[in-house]
Amino acid sequence: MSKLLIKNIGRLQTPLGSCSHYGAKQGENQKLDQAAVLIEDDRIKEITSNGTLPQEEADVVIDAQGNLVTPGLVEGHTHLVFGGYRQAEIPLKLKGAGYLDILRAGGGILDTVQKTREASKDELYQKSRGFLDEMLSLGVTTCEAKSGYGLDLDTEVKMLQVIRELNDSHPVDLVATFMGAHAVPPEYEGRGDAYIDLLCREMIPYVKEHGLAEFCDVFCEDSVFDVKQSRRYLRCARENGLGLKIHADEIEEIGGSQLAGQMEAISAEHLIAIGEKGMEAMAAAKTTAMLLPATSFYLGKSYAPARELIQREIPVAIASDFNPGSCPSLNLQLAMNLGYLRYKMTPEEILTAVTINPACAIGRGSQVGTLEAGKQADLVIWDAPDMEMLCYRFGSNMALQVIKKGELV
Repeated sequence: MSKLLIKNIGRLQTPLGSCSHYGAKQGENQKLDQAAVLIEDDRIKEITSNGTLPQEEADVVIDAQGNLVTPGLVEGHTHLVFGGYRQAEIPLKLKGAGYLDILRAGGGILDTVQKTREASKDELYQKSRGFLDEMLSLGVTTCEAKSGYGLDLDTEVKMLQVIRELNDSHPVDLVATFMGAHAVPPEYEGRGDAYIDLLCREMIPYVKEHGLAEFCDVFCEDSVFDVKQSRRYLRCARENGLGLKIHADEIEEIGGSQLAGQMEAISAEHLIAIGEKGMEAMAAAKTTAMLLPATSFYLGKSYAPARELIQREIPVAIASDFNPGSCPSLNLQLAMNLGYLRYKMTPEEILTAVTINPACAIGRGSQVGTLEAGKQADLVIWDAPDMEMLCYRFGSNMALQVIKKGELV
């Protein structure tokens, strides 16, 4: 067994436990000064503080030089695998075209669908691997990745196979979400119900049978899928043993967040336009609010009501929403900065929102998201003395060293 010691940690800060934190507990972090962490193989064996070192000898020693150490970041919402880019949409947006305007004109998601269908699996793999390398350098050690740019069985399977192969070959742990209901494909234009039929009859059962995803997601939004269609899709996913997620209330409040609570979805994503009934439903179900501030920033839109969600005792997570259209940034550190400046969340609440809460929202809360004996040894040593500095600085990569499963990567 190999042992790694991280010593001279100025401050070790972490949430505790293996369940989602909400309300006042969202801001509860353990803070240990002059700490040390002993890692055995891929697990944390012991954590000490106040200048005390573990008694066991280590094979490798890392000096944190008085810096902050936190759990590895957990990225809870990405559209990691896609063909092409969408930089050509920027002039349209600058002229006032909205997200749905571009989608109705055949652009947006549908443009990426065409490019993803045309791309080979190896092209998608190499491109996505480069994104994961960058994420890892920014402190992300676990990442959710959605399909949804295929909208036909072959391409959706191709994307999910890329995610599975990356999980097998890359240091970052990946959790796959099937999002066949991301948009109505061109060949089903005007026949959304028929496309939902196809998803329920063929795609969801195939994904489950071949173990290609753990979760299922749907874009419940005006001009995409309505509540009735979304409910039918999610019900089929649940019957097939997949966890439920839902893109809800991003642009219009049409009932997506209420549906998330009613169906006890593990998370609802975006929630910019969430209303009273949606908050009530999510609070009752303890559905995680997966908030995406970089998307609001990029689109020049309002920000989700994070403070009210916390006050309503809804678990809040922060993610990047990395995708080629509405958020071409995979920098979760930037999303943390925006959570501080725009959501008015405290540094403690933000750390919870990028560690244990998203970990629970992708079914990994018992393994990652906190620094505790027995958990997977995913840690980040930051170029900062405390979380306040990490939330304050933006535009620079503040991650000095990343340890994944007990190894420096």
